[in-house]
Amino acid sequence: MSSEMTGETEETKDDEDEDEEEMKDRDDDDDEGDEGFSVLSDLPVEISERRPTCHTCCRPVKVCLCPYLPARPLDISTYLYIVQHPAEESRVLRTVPLLAACLPPVKCKVFIGRRFTDERHPELAAVCKDAHTLLLYPGAAAANLEDLASDFATTAHNVILIDGTWSQAKDMFLRNSLFRLPKQVQLRSVSSSQYVIRTQPTNMCVSTLECAAVALSIMEKNQNIQEVLLKPLQALCSFQLQHGAQIHHSKEHLIKNGEYNKILPQNKRKIRRMQKLISNQNI
Repeated sequence: MSSEMTGETEETKDDEDEDEEEMKDRDDDDDEGDEGFSVLSDLPVEISERRPTCHTCCRPVKVCLCPYLPARPLDISTYLYIVQHPAEESRVLRTVPLLAACLPPVKCKVFIGRRFTDERHPELAAVCKDAHTLLLYPGAAAANLEDLASDFATTAHNVILIDGTWSQAKDMFLRNSLFRLPKQVQLRSVSSSQYVIRTQPTNMCVSTLECAAVALSIMEKNQNIQEVLLKPLQALCSFQLQHGAQIHHSKEHLIKNGEYNKILPQNKRKIRRMQKLISNQNI
């Protein structure tokens, strides 16, 4: 029994010696690390400054788009209300700031969020309950804006647009009961998007600015409005393409032409969605 205890004592002593050596090695490593950190901390730090931004078009000053904006805000009777997904606010290439820069501030208001209620957004709730408010969002229940008999010139109307990716916009539409109150409308026919630096789901999907431009030209009975609003968007895309950006075709175009390089979905619902894109059905 004493021999076992002696053996254990010797093993314990050996372990302690090893621990001491390991501790010493760690201390040496720490000293070397501290010395290395001290050297690094003495190096000069280059402070990166954020590029100056134009307060009107929200673009960097070097690529300011103000020369492409109208000299004065467009004189329109329609009020636009943009409900914007929070993720859009951090995107570099956005169209809503360009749209807002072309219109009087009182005629284009932006509400940021995912959920909107009477309590938290009383102004937006009042607009949704107004009989002269339209929600511009496509769907089976939507009427074609071009076919409405309303005289938009005699009575000022409100138009609500949802700004975000198509999946974000769909989620916001489905989860906000306020958006069931206005009359839902859609655009019967639109040209392919000129927002070529961002991928669209289908050939008929357009940016928020383009959607607003077509809607306003119809409601105000002035085709010049569309031309004026698209001018800064065209300039934005031109600048980006000149500096290395690539033209983005729609997902529908890529699939139909065998150029879609991403892994195809396994989910049945997503597969049906892809099939609709290929067959050019309404999604």
